[in-house]
Amino acid sequence: ILNATLSFLEKCILYIQPILKRGLLSSLTTLPCCVFFCINVIMLFTLRSKSVFRETCRYILLYNLILADTLQMAVSQILYMMSICRITLPYPVCGILVMFANLTNEISPLTLVLMSLERYVAVCYPLRHATIITIRNTEVAIIMIWIFCSLNILIRVLLLLEFPFEELQSLQMKDFCSTFLMFLTPVSHEYDKAYSCFLFVSAFVGVTCSYIGVMLAARLASTDKASALKARNTLLLHLVQLGFSLSSTVNNALLLVTSKTVSRRVLVVVQIVFYVFLIILPRCLSALIYGLRDQTIRPILVYNLCCQLKLTFFQIFQG
Repeated sequence: ILNATLSFLEKCILYIQPILKRGLLSSLTTLPCCVFFCINVIMLFTLRSKSVFRETCRYILLYNLILADTLQMAVSQILYMMSICRITLPYPVCGILVMFANLTNEISPLTLVLMSLERYVAVCYPLRHATIITIRNTEVAIIMIWIFCSLNILIRVLLLLEFPFEELQSLQMKDFCSTFLMFLTPVSHEYDKAYSCFLFVSAFVGVTCSYIGVMLAARLASTDKASALKARNTLLLHLVQLGFSLSSTVNNALLLVTSKTVSRRVLVVVQIVFYVFLIILPRCLSALIYGLRDQTIRPILVYNLCCQLKLTFFQIFQG
């Protein structure tokens, strides 16, 4: 009886150990993702709570930036949790998730370019700022960004159609869904590299040129020095954000290089670290940077955050 009991316990431990491991791995990413996601949602709510935010162009652009980052964070976490739970998807479902992730990932750098141009016009052409940067023009620019990125997704879909899906025995994927696995043809892979390079180089040039223009304007005697310096610091933040946006695109390449030099256990830890710091954390920086730096947003954001924390503690206490 004792041997049978010990054997049963060993089988239970062997069965439970993988479940505990998956639970630990998922908690290491789910907890920070939930925290960052809540911060972004509260920031989005804050930007829609007052008319001054809804009627100011730079806040409208900020809302679009944080919305794209929040959607990207949600889709990335869904894909990551599916890989942890060892859930495989059909190719069409995986394709939809991956294309949506690519769409939201491309919105951020282009929105940063618009925000940089808005600051450039505000400093270099202050008298024409109100006529150039209008709510209508801002909304049209945002719509054009979404259309442009949607056209890119359409091109990616057309390239995927060249893959001979009819030769597959089943549309069910054998591996976990990820952006890297959806490069089914060499043309798709080359197109992704070329487009990503073009997108971020163009965004870098746009933000850098705006920064140089503001720096030159700050040296002119006719320019408001305080406004120019503040705009310069803002554009520096845009460059940092652009770098973080680029970090998510090099995640797969870094993992590929790391996998050749470390063991599988170490690779799992490295993957979690890369995922949190290269994918999840950059998606929350916009809300933290602007929410704490902007004098108009800060008190309202802090108030909303405190109210949410009090509500959460109240619900836990009542439960």
